[in-house]
Amino acid sequence: MRSVVQRVTSARVTVSEEVVGEIGPGLLVLLGVAEADGDREITWMAEKLVGLRIFDDPQGKMNLSLLDTGGEMLVVSQFTLLADCRKGKRPSYLGAAPPELAEPLYEQFVAAVRTRGVRVATGQFRTEMHVSLVNHGPVTIIVDTPTG
Repeated sequence: MRSVVQRVTSARVTVSEEVVGEIGPGLLVLLGVAEADGDREITWMAEKLVGLRIFDDPQGKMNLSLLDTGGEMLVVSQFTLLADCRKGKRPSYLGAAPPELAEPLYEQFVAAVRTRGVRVATGQFRTEMHVSLVNHGPVTIIVDTPTG
């Protein structure tokens, strides 16, 4: 499982010009589900992201988490994060989970974050989305689950 995490002051997802998910201050998470992912990866990623200390404390140091700040999370499924571009010019997506496997795992991840006390908004699975955000910092971090 791979996520691209952006600290934002706001973010939104639109589908066909309709807003389907929107947050204020918090994290925009682009989430890629790999074919081998399961419960262990979901739990690990949810714990990691809600506890990731990338928000400023009163001294201006990145020392606070989403839980500490009461921030929100916008989760957008993005299989292209699992692209393999090492050969040729066309990315291979063989490592990405097929939609029928990825969608329930994506939903499970969203539920896991919610059970940790974070308000979560989402995009729409298997649709063309437009994502807009105001990146605060900017802070952008790539988080991969441990292998093995």
